[in-house]
Amino acid sequence: EHYCLRLSDMTSARRARAVARPRQVAMYLSKTLTTKSLPDIGRRFGGRDHTTVMHAVRKIEQLVETDAQMAEDVELLRRMLEQ
Repeated sequence: EHYCLRLSDMTSARRARAVARPRQVAMYLSKTLTTKSLPDIGRRFGGRDHTTVMHAVRKIEQLVETDAQMAEDVELLRRMLEQ
């Protein structure tokens, strides 16, 4: 909703940045806010490998440290999900 994407976009094979970055954020939030395993998160995002989820988590951690807008977006989404 925040990124104006459909659920089908999040699980699709599309790799365009407009889809891939929000998917990475969703994987990051899935890992940090739940106890789900990396393979389980990958399966829920269209059958992705656990290493793809690991990459997404690391990438978003890095961006949160270096990109103020990304940090703001992630914090907003985290607060929305925790309500």
